[in-house]
Amino acid sequence: MQDKKYWVGFNHVKGIGAVRIKGLLDYFGDLSIAWEAPPSALMSAGLNNKTVENFLVFKKNAILDQLYENIIRQGINIITLEDDIYPRKLKEIEQPPPVIYIRGNFSIEDEWSVAIVGTRRMSAYGKRVTEELASYLAKNNISVVSGLARGIDTVAHESANREGGRSLAVMGCGVDIIYPPENRKLAEKLTQNGGLISDYAPGTPPDGVNFPPRNRIISGLSLATVVIEAGEKSGALITANFAVNQGREVFAVPGNIYSLECKGTNALIRDGARPLINPQDVLEVLHLQQIQEHRALSMAVPPDKLEYGLLQILSSDPLHVDEVSLQSGLPIQKVSATLAMMELKGMVMQLGGMSYIRLREPKKGYRVNNHE
Repeated sequence: MQDKKYWVGFNHVKGIGAVRIKGLLDYFGDLSIAWEAPPSALMSAGLNNKTVENFLVFKKNAILDQLYENIIRQGINIITLEDDIYPRKLKEIEQPPPVIYIRGNFSIEDEWSVAIVGTRRMSAYGKRVTEELASYLAKNNISVVSGLARGIDTVAHESANREGGRSLAVMGCGVDIIYPPENRKLAEKLTQNGGLISDYAPGTPPDGVNFPPRNRIISGLSLATVVIEAGEKSGALITANFAVNQGREVFAVPGNIYSLECKGTNALIRDGARPLINPQDVLEVLHLQQIQEHRALSMAVPPDKLEYGLLQILSSDPLHVDEVSLQSGLPIQKVSATLAMMELKGMVMQLGGMSYIRLREPKKGYRVNNHE
């Protein structure tokens, strides 16, 4: 595991984003090596003159250890692409954010998330639909993802939180800055059962240019994006477009053909988005009814030591059942049968070709015992 302070350091440099971080990793293999590299090597790794200049100025003036510790002291968790807890669905998108800052926490429950986005100038109709959908998802243990903006976003977060459900807010500024400011109390509630998320370094102000790029994270965290109301140039349509490019489902709520705030959603439906007629549509299309079955089975059949042992072998990276058998020292038939039960319990997921990933953290203290 590379030292996170170097990820944080490069994340603070203007002009260094997902593409250039990948270039540095590909070239140097470790960001600590890149941090100490001469300008010529940084340019060979893909940085241009201006970006190298920005880096050298930042490096000269920053005390990396203090910068990192100050973020931690604020109760902000730092997650990099190397971490097992990095959201699996987000890692699948093109150019996933190298560093995520979160006040709150990610949970295994967030593997089943749906984004709800829409206009800031919502109608009474849009508010009612948002309340009904977010509440329904929360009651069915589906996490709600949105952007903490005024209007549809705020109602989505509030409705999920009111039902005791999890909600994740992806921000266009640092997670230490609440925008809009009137959502401060709501933001604090979200940190208790969900989180405030950003790939922008703490202290980054809510500049208008920050919001369109963050929308890729809203859709990237989610199995589907639902657009409630949106004008023809709404940011919610940017989120829907990201979702399409990421291979995720897009739903749109049909609206009044004469309403400016429904032109975007009606156009989405015309262009192939699924019309959302009732909240159940989301669960049916995504086959999310199985979540309740997983939870019921988990309660009825508690995990045993063998299952926890296999969880320690698995991670967010796919591992073939043959390799699981090899690492555990167990017969492949026993491993296959155990993994099948674990999938029913929602502990692991098969991605095809008999390769599995872990969906639940292993309990400390358990190990595979070949004689059990």
